[in-house]
Amino acid sequence: MNIDPATQTNIRQALSLYSGGRFTEALAIIKRVLQLHPANVDALNFAAACSLRMDRNLDAETYWRRVIKEKPEYADAHYNLGLLFQKLKRFQEAEAAYQRAIAIRPDNAQAHCNLGVVLVELRRLAEAETVYRRAIAIRPDYAEVHGNLGNLLRELKRFSEAEAAYQRSLAIRPDYADVHTHLGLLLQEIKRFSEAEAAYRRALAVRPGCADASWYLSILLLYLGRWPEAWPLYEARYRSEVTRGTTPPSVGYPQWRGESLQGKSLLIWPEQGFGDEIQFVRYLPVLKAQGATRITLVCRPELRPLFQSLTGADVVIAPEGARNTSAHDFWTFLLSIPLHLGTTPDSIPASLPYLQARQDRIESWRPRLPETGVRVGLVWKGRASHKNDSNRSLPGLATLAPLWGVPGLSFISLQKGQGEADAIQPPLNQPILHLGSDIKDFADSAAIVAQLDLVISVDTAIAHLAGALGKPCWVLLPGIGTDWRWMDARVDSPWYPGVMRLYRQEGSDWTEIVSEMVRSLLDWKP
Repeated sequence: MNIDPATQTNIRQALSLYSGGRFTEALAIIKRVLQLHPANVDALNFAAACSLRMDRNLDAETYWRRVIKEKPEYADAHYNLGLLFQKLKRFQEAEAAYQRAIAIRPDNAQAHCNLGVVLVELRRLAEAETVYRRAIAIRPDYAEVHGNLGNLLRELKRFSEAEAAYQRSLAIRPDYADVHTHLGLLLQEIKRFSEAEAAYRRALAVRPGCADASWYLSILLLYLGRWPEAWPLYEARYRSEVTRGTTPPSVGYPQWRGESLQGKSLLIWPEQGFGDEIQFVRYLPVLKAQGATRITLVCRPELRPLFQSLTGADVVIAPEGARNTSAHDFWTFLLSIPLHLGTTPDSIPASLPYLQARQDRIESWRPRLPETGVRVGLVWKGRASHKNDSNRSLPGLATLAPLWGVPGLSFISLQKGQGEADAIQPPLNQPILHLGSDIKDFADSAAIVAQLDLVISVDTAIAHLAGALGKPCWVLLPGIGTDWRWMDARVDSPWYPGVMRLYRQEGSDWTEIVSEMVRSLLDWKP
């Protein structure tokens, strides 16, 4: 199709505006071109690119589909549609678009790389590995795909291969901050801590202030007990893509940075999981002792009935109530408090219990609990959406079967959500009283736990609840991705002294931990 000189000038002007980030103006010009040449695929493709940059996703999709209608073999349009669908998390459509782009241009390494990312999202990991390796065969110097392959191999626990993939990526692109960070994660998982720290610090050297590297380095330093170094870095969590659950409140007063609280009011904003909230509300009495006159604790609704009697909290509200509360002098994230108080492993406010079960709930649950035997509460699975759940949760209730060989125990299931089916229909010879399905909130859970002799749990909120109530609790910790708060190699927890015992997995098998628990139960006296 012949383009007149005036139209060619418009196209050059639009390209210049696009390069300068002036997408609205560029799109306006290219629309004038399309009025004269509605079937011009390059103009349609350009209009789609402008629309995508302006987050007008539906318009972008429409333009690219028009390109494909006019020219079905236009590989870039299929590829760009894949990018759009990937952005919108329409992964099956993204896969189809990338596959079509590859069919037209089999040597497109970038399409192979992105297809691999989509296949990982679809949990088709073996196919993703094949696609990544095909991209590498096409373009051996493609640093990004080596890094992506490393991420996949790390997830598959093929650690030596993952390390080699990361090193190949960094040999090609030494300043690749994301790969330095992911290498640090790998080295941390296989307990090569000094090398992990060096990798995180290299990421920060090539990209100062990198939120993910700062966040992961803070986690490593917390795990190793180097808390004065760690807490400032831990503040990167609300800048990091990894911790999307840490979002500041929309309030008109400043974030607390450690200023004196004498005569001041403070709103405490929740973050992360239920267990984090339970663990860190211990700080409220400390803040009160520092002179805070009014503390408003914001928490999720499931925790509010439990926290309403918490010492130090003047008001306990759910997040939606925060917009209607009166102004405060400051607000703070709950997990920023240790930074401002300079908490070390030796200065944790660890007086137990700091939570109390409600008496009315205790009386409500009392008739449902066994009258004889040592009462042992069990939780064998955490929340499925947790990033490390595949490692921290047990395969099922059957994993704990050896515990039933200890005489005199009555088992009570506190399991909610994932894992409830096991409790409703337990394995043969594993009788268990299942209460989890009837638990409405953490005040119910606390009322049950308060009447037990022992809680045995994977690393989830119930473990923190038991500890906060001063109830003996044995925690099964995964060998991979062990949370920082349990620290390195400890069998106890400074957060819950005298009541918590940690059982650490070696490798990925739970058999030895469960056997160790059996031996402990045989010797244990409530």
